[in-house]
Amino acid sequence: MPTNFTVVPVNDGPPGLPGAPGRDGGSPPGAAVPETLDSVFREEEDSGNTPGTPPGRTQLTNQVKDLYSSLYNQETGGYYDGKNMALFEEEIDSHPMVSSLLNKLANYTNLTQGVREHEEAEYEDGAPRVTGPQMGTFIGVYLPCMQNILGVILFLRLTWIVGTAGVLGTFAIVFMCCACTMLTAISMSAIATNGVVPAGGAYYMISRSLGPEVGGAVGLCFYLGTTFAGSLYILGTIEILLTYIVPSSGVFVAARPEDEAWATSNNLRVYGSACLALMALVVFVGVKYVNKLALVFLACVALSLMAIYAGVIRTVIEPPDFPICLLGNRSMKNDKFDKCAKTELVNNETQTTLLWALFCNGSHLNATCDEYFTLNNVTEMPGIPGLLSGVIKDNLWGSYGPAGVFVERRGSVSEEVQENLVMDKPYVLNDISTFFTLLVGIYFPSVTGIMAGSNRSGDLRDAQRSIPVGTILAIATTSLIYMSCVVLFGACIEGVLLRDKFGASVGKNLVIGTLAWPSPWVIVIGSFFSCCGAGLQSLTGAPRLLQAIARDGIIPALQVFGHGKANGEPTWALLMTVGICEIGILIASLDAVAPILSMFFLMCYLFVNLACAVQTLLRTPAWRPRFKFYHWTLSFLGMSLCLSLMFISSWYYALVAMVIAGCMYKYIEYRGAVKEWGDGIRGLSLNAARYALIRLEEAPPHTKNWRPQLLVLCKLDSDLEVKHPRLLSLTTQMKAGKGLTIVSSVLEGTYMGRGAEAKTGEQRLKAAMQEEKTKGFSHVVVTSSLRDGFSLLVQAAGLGGMKHNTVLLAWPAGWRGAPDYCWKNFIETVRETTSAHQALLVAKNIDRFPGNQQRLEGTVDVWWIVHDGGLLMLLPFLLKQHKVWKQCRMRIFTVAQMNDNSIQMKKDLQMFLYQLRLDAQVEVVEMHESDISAFTYEKTLVMEQRSQMLKQMQLSRNERQREAQLIHDLNTASHCSSSQRAAPEQVQMTWTKEKLITERNRHREGVGVKDLFSMRPNRSNVRRMHTAVKLNAAVLTKSQNAELVLLNMPGPPRNAEGDQNYMEFLEVLMEGLERVLLIRGGGREVITIYS
Repeated sequence: MPTNFTVVPVNDGPPGLPGAPGRDGGSPPGAAVPETLDSVFREEEDSGNTPGTPPGRTQLTNQVKDLYSSLYNQETGGYYDGKNMALFEEEIDSHPMVSSLLNKLANYTNLTQGVREHEEAEYEDGAPRVTGPQMGTFIGVYLPCMQNILGVILFLRLTWIVGTAGVLGTFAIVFMCCACTMLTAISMSAIATNGVVPAGGAYYMISRSLGPEVGGAVGLCFYLGTTFAGSLYILGTIEILLTYIVPSSGVFVAARPEDEAWATSNNLRVYGSACLALMALVVFVGVKYVNKLALVFLACVALSLMAIYAGVIRTVIEPPDFPICLLGNRSMKNDKFDKCAKTELVNNETQTTLLWALFCNGSHLNATCDEYFTLNNVTEMPGIPGLLSGVIKDNLWGSYGPAGVFVERRGSVSEEVQENLVMDKPYVLNDISTFFTLLVGIYFPSVTGIMAGSNRSGDLRDAQRSIPVGTILAIATTSLIYMSCVVLFGACIEGVLLRDKFGASVGKNLVIGTLAWPSPWVIVIGSFFSCCGAGLQSLTGAPRLLQAIARDGIIPALQVFGHGKANGEPTWALLMTVGICEIGILIASLDAVAPILSMFFLMCYLFVNLACAVQTLLRTPAWRPRFKFYHWTLSFLGMSLCLSLMFISSWYYALVAMVIAGCMYKYIEYRGAVKEWGDGIRGLSLNAARYALIRLEEAPPHTKNWRPQLLVLCKLDSDLEVKHPRLLSLTTQMKAGKGLTIVSSVLEGTYMGRGAEAKTGEQRLKAAMQEEKTKGFSHVVVTSSLRDGFSLLVQAAGLGGMKHNTVLLAWPAGWRGAPDYCWKNFIETVRETTSAHQALLVAKNIDRFPGNQQRLEGTVDVWWIVHDGGLLMLLPFLLKQHKVWKQCRMRIFTVAQMNDNSIQMKKDLQMFLYQLRLDAQVEVVEMHESDISAFTYEKTLVMEQRSQMLKQMQLSRNERQREAQLIHDLNTASHCSSSQRAAPEQVQMTWTKEKLITERNRHREGVGVKDLFSMRPNRSNVRRMHTAVKLNAAVLTKSQNAELVLLNMPGPPRNAEGDQNYMEFLEVLMEGLERVLLIRGGGREVITIYS
């Protein structure tokens, strides 16, 4: 079937070229320009170029016909048979066909970063690469997160935290930490679903969002945190082993009670190092074996949790028998005595017990005993009174204290004595000083397992789906477990037992194990394997994270850690991780290691939230996450919570972590390889600003990027206060375009004399801008004259590409009675903005404009007389974006004359607004040619008479103001009462013949009295006044009640002698309107129908 071609000539040349539509083209030379409404808006009426047939139209038609004939002949000849896409064959190499592209995407595989680059599929010799195990959401994300979260803190420290901080304090700690991790998981989910996430997890997300410097610094901090987490879990494993499973297997044995802490620390170091070596060997064998062991470990954790909840239920029926012994109100260790009593009755004979021997110097009844032992009684009470005992009332509040103090029961009566602390007494003591912030730092590692899945993202089958689902479900599950455990522990266990960290008062049993059913050993074994599993997960994730950083090449010193085994296992990174993990084990204190890794994890979480917030606010085209349940406010809340928790936990550790991250940032910035990853932060803010300004200056902005860059000319009064603050309000309301704002003012004088006043005025401008919520810059200049100052600002304000393109100023109200230089400065400013191709906005009655707190609901009327770039229609749209004008309706009026088809004009304008995506009501106002009325003639005559008189006479300012007001009042009265209008010959002037003669004698040149009264108005002025009067009448009829009227501003006259008449024309045009914004375009298009 043949194809029909239609050749349509298109003229898209600039206005003024032959055949091109425009305001300057289309009139033959020498042709008389008709007297139309347009005349008042164009002082300059240039004749256009001679119209004619567009050049090349005939040649273009012939070329298209020849092309079609050639293609048709070749097709019928069989040359292109079966080649339906021959039209695009020359671009196949650079622009592949859609079918080819879709085929490549369908065959795309998420390959492990660090094992192979995902751009390559085979070795150079063609052999297929070895793929690692691909895991799903449950095994790859949910289980690792559950194992790391339900780890060492739950079983070893949560009961102690509940007893020390109280139920309410612990609940607050748990809630803050879980809220922090949940908000971070939401931000992480948004980033993870915004594209493919290779190995590296959190590091990859941060580095690709905030740049290699930030990503590398935070990635290394996160690596250190993950490595120290391995130390924490290994220390927890050894603490369970040596304290509860085989307490007699220690290598170091304390000879004295004072040496117990030393022996315990050394045992932790020896056994911890051996455990680390064993775990490293398991990880080295392969990640698949870790996953197989993970199921076993998680089963132990699940059984332990079920045992805890079963034990809570059992306490309602039959509480377990774990009595605690109190001397007065002090809790005691019961491993060295069997009966909680001072004496016992044996064969009707009172004998002392083993407890007596611990406090007295003999076993006989009259032996010398410890004073506190003598004054207080020994009592025995159940350690787990049960869920219905009401003990939760005593455990609601915290019980903090310094290291070495006795663990005492709140509410018990005892006789206090002054004594020195003796280590050989069997009291339960605080091993460390306790306070709320310390407990936050110790508890937070229990929620840091949220990154366990994302760290192994290279091993996931579908990281975009698995990371959000698995992580959020794991956090929700564990948060519920933690919060329920806090309440249940406080409701079932006695306070002194909760504060007994190692269970010394119940025979060195694990405190949480005493609550479990059927046996404490279920919890002991379960917690042991839980800590083992969490340690293996940390040793699996940390080397892969270091390998991902090394593979990126941003830190040259780490390149060696990017290598691994044939299957991609990071061997060298694993060795580095083991070395750092050993440092944490040598600290040999779970409570000391916990705050360290909390800092690193919190810093990582902070930047994850920051990355999501920045991406969301920038709204870059590449930001299209599949996870939709996020918001920038949640990210900022999470970021603030992370920063707060850092300083709450330990302010000095927080500062150290920040210093480490800062040093890494500077090292990567100056020594690291240059990487471009999209939205990275490149260098310092000053360099970025300089680079942006240089780029902006290279080419003018496209129409789609045009926005009003405002230069606001403010007037300062004698006290250097802003005279019209509503000018700043209007500026704020127009800033939906988010452009530049420069608020300026001019002081007359010299800078040496008024420099201090200029700085004061600048401060006042800034204060006024803050009050009106105007974001921008303020500037006050001192020049020899106001005229020079305005000219300087119009020419030189701004910097580079960030220069203003629009000038905003207030209409000079009362200009008739003001000195000539006031309105002359205004007209010269209009001329200069026009010459500089800048738009001009003039606000009349600016003090009546709404403030930022007002809400308007009327209409914003646009009177579109001439097209000068589209600013007239763009400004109402920008205003409606602000809450002040949001409820207003936009109406556009255009004027139809004698030869115009008003119906077609309305349709065309509606279609044009539809293409501009503007919602406005359209109305065409018909203004037919009519005879010039007597009123118009009179207005013109009075205007010229007044101008002539004031030009001839040297009057004082008061006289000029009085005479101007009298003439204005006469004009207003005759406008309001048409029946009493006077003919031009009957205009009554306030000047007497005698006064005119006197004034004429004072000047060598002047106009005679009869000349003044017999003068005829200029014909051109009559026409302009006629247009102004008729247009003003039409505007008053349609828009008198409008909240704002926007009008095209006529251009100033070329000849300065017509300046005063020009001001009169504008005054008549705006007469009777409350709020008017005159708009004069800058000579370029600022709005477009194209996307």
